[in-house]
Amino acid sequence: MTGATMSPLNLSALEDGLPPIAGWEAEIAAAMGSQQSVFLPHTNLSLDQIQAGFAIALHMHQPTIPAGSQGELINHLQYMFEHPYDGDNHNAGPFAYCYARLGDFIPELVNQGCNPRVMLDYSGTLLWGLQQMGRHDILDKLRRITHDPAYQPHVEWLGTCWGHAVVPSTPIPDLKLHIRAWQHHFAAIFGLDALARVRGFSPPEMHLPNHPDVLYAFVSMLKQCGYQWLLVQEHTVESLGGHPLAQPHLPHQLVAKNSAGQVADITVLIKTQGSDTKLVGQMQPYWEAKTLHPVTLGDGVVPPLVSQISDGENGGVMMNEFPSAFMRSWYEMRDQGGGRRGVVGFNGTEYLELLAEAGYGPEVFPSCQAIGQSRLWAELGDRTGAEAVAAAIAAIQLQDSNFHMQGGSWTSDRSWVDGYDNVMVPLERLSAQFHQTMTRQPEQGEALERQPRYRNALLHNLLLQTSCFRYWGQGTWTDYAKEIYQRGQAILTHDFD
Repeated sequence: MTGATMSPLNLSALEDGLPPIAGWEAEIAAAMGSQQSVFLPHTNLSLDQIQAGFAIALHMHQPTIPAGSQGELINHLQYMFEHPYDGDNHNAGPFAYCYARLGDFIPELVNQGCNPRVMLDYSGTLLWGLQQMGRHDILDKLRRITHDPAYQPHVEWLGTCWGHAVVPSTPIPDLKLHIRAWQHHFAAIFGLDALARVRGFSPPEMHLPNHPDVLYAFVSMLKQCGYQWLLVQEHTVESLGGHPLAQPHLPHQLVAKNSAGQVADITVLIKTQGSDTKLVGQMQPYWEAKTLHPVTLGDGVVPPLVSQISDGENGGVMMNEFPSAFMRSWYEMRDQGGGRRGVVGFNGTEYLELLAEAGYGPEVFPSCQAIGQSRLWAELGDRTGAEAVAAAIAAIQLQDSNFHMQGGSWTSDRSWVDGYDNVMVPLERLSAQFHQTMTRQPEQGEALERQPRYRNALLHNLLLQTSCFRYWGQGTWTDYAKEIYQRGQAILTHDFD
């Protein structure tokens, strides 16, 4: 962000031992409302010099679990360090280094004349865990590439849900709480200036809702919270005619129409070719971009963009092969075109801002919608309303048992709901109790959102929605969810009259 520096949040990073996830909504909204260009004042790229581009994002996450020595909430990374002989916990050290290493790679590459780009997506629970563990070495490296003018133009942070919640199976009122909680926490660590530069959003598990009312609510909340674009998985969207996207290497405009006929839309970048970490770990997006050439958009031609995201730490490829592949690719681009011509790396907002400057805005982007919606609209016809949509969905499911409105994620063979009643039912109960309790609170004295009891209740509500409690199957992880639910209930019962 250019211009006057915004004042930092007036709060301690871990006030009362709780993460800073609420209480400063006006300051956060003001930062996210910035209309100033993020990359245009600094970018050294010019579209007319570029054949094709690529953008890579690294997703970093570790959940919070009730597994400390006294049952306290700790990060799973801390648990790995404290139990090194369980499973693959011996990877705790390499994982921790992965969370820090871009703070080494970016300065080294820039200082060697390269022109690197990388987008970073860190969950709120991981950021909190790094603070709890006192890993200021990691956070300081991240701060350096976030603030230093020599390196900041090469790095873009993406927003996400604080508790790594799967959007379609998260109670709608809690989506905004997750979005705002992450913005609070990020601003507390990196500052409001850095938050004002966060324009794109990375949904946990790359999960995009396809139920009309859920998708509309999600897109509306993203825009209300200041986000300008969203990263989506190619197979979770379709053309308005129900076909696969013809030009996945161009930005699209995601159209979200609800059961009442209201429409919201947001720009999306399309993550292509599945989720295998080998794609990013071996820098495949760069090699794919080398096969592409400028394509038609509106009345002109623009360089296409290969967009990809993967876990930034998980698996041998990311831990062991990514560093050399990442460095080698930027060296090659430096030697072949100075990193500015031919095939180059972009950050997502940088690419969109350059397109906008050249006259290519959302009005010329191809349109898309969530997967399965074309079929739903055909069945729905002229009817409107939630009941009509439910009836249309039921009618399609009678013909095709595989049709569903649970959304789409990085994998097409996993449900985040089926078989998890022992997590989903408590999750929905705690959410309902949380909102009912807060609605009853009188307005007096300090704002409710700034009170430790509120943040403690909010914390447990958001933590219960973490996808890990459904990813790892029944057993220890669902037991963690049960414990968080019981603690959340107790807080709402005993701390609020």
